[in-house]
Amino acid sequence: MELVGQVAAWFLEPKHWQGSAGIPNRIVEHLLLTGLVLAIAAVIGYGAGIWSGHTGRGGTLAINVANLARALPTLAVMGLVVPVTAAIDNQLGFKVYPAVIGLVALAVPPILVNAYTGISGVDRDTVEAGRAMGMRDRQILLGLEVPLSAPVLLVGLRSATSQVIATATLAALFGGPGLGRFLVEGYAQLDYPQMWAGVILVGLTFAIVELALAWLQRRITPIGANTGWVLPSGDDRSGTVRSEAR
Repeated sequence: MELVGQVAAWFLEPKHWQGSAGIPNRIVEHLLLTGLVLAIAAVIGYGAGIWSGHTGRGGTLAINVANLARALPTLAVMGLVVPVTAAIDNQLGFKVYPAVIGLVALAVPPILVNAYTGISGVDRDTVEAGRAMGMRDRQILLGLEVPLSAPVLLVGLRSATSQVIATATLAALFGGPGLGRFLVEGYAQLDYPQMWAGVILVGLTFAIVELALAWLQRRITPIGANTGWVLPSGDDRSGTVRSEAR
């Protein structure tokens, strides 16, 4: 109970809500880092996944590369790229670039896998009906496949966002921005209330963003659709659906 009181007192201290090291600024830093990483990962993951799912080419390779990337420890990736990025920029190359690269490697796999699974899982009869109506390849992709698989595409983004928000705390190990600074500095100073405050802030940020994305997913999900499953393809005549790849 004493620790709970100390953590509450830490939050009530006005100085912890002010300046560049204050809670609001650290939250903004954390979200900006997360947003930058997700933007880069979305370009890579959606680009490769949607292309593979639409064309039917390179799908196996894309999934295997994504699964291999999942096995890479994020902290190890950050540590490996530090010498290179620091040589390029001795400030951002040490504090920011390693975190961005490591987190992008973490975020791409769930986005890519769900993008490929969602696009390739769209009912082939629907696609062929679009072709019969004179729709061009681009129109089929943007007018049929992407809208129909949108809930599954968002599942990948949700998964990536959750992982990045939780793991972005590692940026602080290299002096980077974000809520991880409360954990690293609290540990260095043996300031346990500050450490627990950091944990709580990361958890609250995670919960709020997750709830927002869950609300968005419900909004874009067609009535009767289950976002946990992929639309059956034309090859699946049994009427069952396949679980999405995670």
